[in-house]
Amino acid sequence: MARWEPDARGRMIDAALELFAEGGFERTTALEIAKRAGVTERTFFRHFTDKREVLFDRTDALQTQVIAAIEAAPVDVAPLDAVCAAIGDAGVLFDRVHARRRDAVISANPGLLERELLKLNRLAAAIADALRARGVPELTATVSAEAGVAVFKISFARWIADDPDSDFAGSVQKVRSELGAQVGEPAT
Repeated sequence: MARWEPDARGRMIDAALELFAEGGFERTTALEIAKRAGVTERTFFRHFTDKREVLFDRTDALQTQVIAAIEAAPVDVAPLDAVCAAIGDAGVLFDRVHARRRDAVISANPGLLERELLKLNRLAAAIADALRARGVPELTATVSAEAGVAVFKISFARWIADDPDSDFAGSVQKVRSELGAQVGEPAT
């Protein structure tokens, strides 16, 4: 094992996704991930509390970026539009190949799917808090946050399934437009 190579965290994430695809999430150990990545098991645990966290590595960064964008949105932007724009901009955090591999692992494991949904619920709560801090009324903040997370989930699923030339922000815009059409908003 080499003494030091750059991007140990990235190598561990890639190794984990490979191993999860090869042998399944449940049968893969942290030690196997570490060995595949060329690091020690101790190094693995310095970066991740457990093997599940490899799959949720970007959750905090996503939430931080979305909340910062909502806070920076012009005051005259409708709450749901601010949320969807923030979510679309957060697409820079995603790599489609990684996202597809991650989604396959999570979808195949009910415990991981539950964890994913819990993290999305936390994102919705943080979004609602950010909207309330902007002076948005309670009900509007909650509905906008929950609708925004629904737009995120649908957009993400479409983005990882669609052709490689589509971008995440464009997918978010399409889903947001469809939502608006369904509730009778005029087309923009």
